[in-house]
Amino acid sequence: MATIKIKQVRSVIGRPKRQKLTVEALGLRKVNQVVEHKDTPELRGMINKVKHLVEVTNA
Repeated sequence: MATIKIKQVRSVIGRPKRQKLTVEALGLRKVNQVVEHKDTPELRGMINKVKHLVEVTNA
């Protein structure tokens, strides 16, 4: 299965709690932090909810 890299590009300060929890569930804690995950439909759904806070690239 393919992997994708997710980078947090905007802060979660002032965002709704659900968005903060989604970013945390993706494994992101700081701006400019990059994590790598397997590309699954569940993960894509999470990314879609916070697409304005993260940047996605194929690994």
